[in-house]
Amino acid sequence: MPPEVLGAVDGPYPDDGIGIVAPFDFALDRELWRWVPAGVTLHTTRVPFVPVPVTVEMATMISDEQAVHAATRDLLTPGPKVIAYACTSGSFVNGLVGERALTTIMLEAGAPAAVTTSGALVEALRLLGVGRVAVATPYIGPINERLDSYLAEHGIEVASCCGLGLLDQIWKVPYREVVDIVCAADRPEAEAMFVSCTNLPTYDIIPLLERILGKPVLTANQVTMWAALRLLDREAVAPEQLLLRQTRLPAA
Repeated sequence: MPPEVLGAVDGPYPDDGIGIVAPFDFALDRELWRWVPAGVTLHTTRVPFVPVPVTVEMATMISDEQAVHAATRDLLTPGPKVIAYACTSGSFVNGLVGERALTTIMLEAGAPAAVTTSGALVEALRLLGVGRVAVATPYIGPINERLDSYLAEHGIEVASCCGLGLLDQIWKVPYREVVDIVCAADRPEAEAMFVSCTNLPTYDIIPLLERILGKPVLTANQVTMWAALRLLDREAVAPEQLLLRQTRLPAA
């Protein structure tokens, strides 16, 4: 190629990076990308496989501090500016103290900034002014109870919590079932709806659910990416979702 032609080619331009620490069974990498604007890159790794169903035991094992520390270290080479622990149950199973410990572990491992899914949820609810929320999950009862307790520690009342009772393959739940469990969980007194689990697909149906319920619908992957991008001073891509419309960053 002649030098004068090469000199006219711009780029490549550096991207802002987000490192994702996900559970071993996470199957929705593409869904996370759908919130990502141009100029931001995701770098994803998994915590080690544990041969147990989706129970409190599994949530505890996948939030092991040594595993999260090692996963964070593995993500540092491409230079991400934020590390996100993308697992709802793993970040609420040990309560407020456990969630804060995970954030601290990521920072100690070298993350420039860090967020967890459950921490992002609380941040989103506070910015929206929500004190009472309905919850829909794919989980069994004991995990739902841990989520209720975690939210209560933050002063957030759970008006209702409905779960699908699944022990595995949550990523295979079709949108129709997600809509059904969300509608079953909703209560008039709930100011917002939260759909838990980063392994549950939700991107395409959030605007539909918000029209049906007439209130903000937050989902695990949505709040994770929303919070990580805010740490970069970037906006998530999804203009019809109320969380993103109602919490826009100030214009530069």
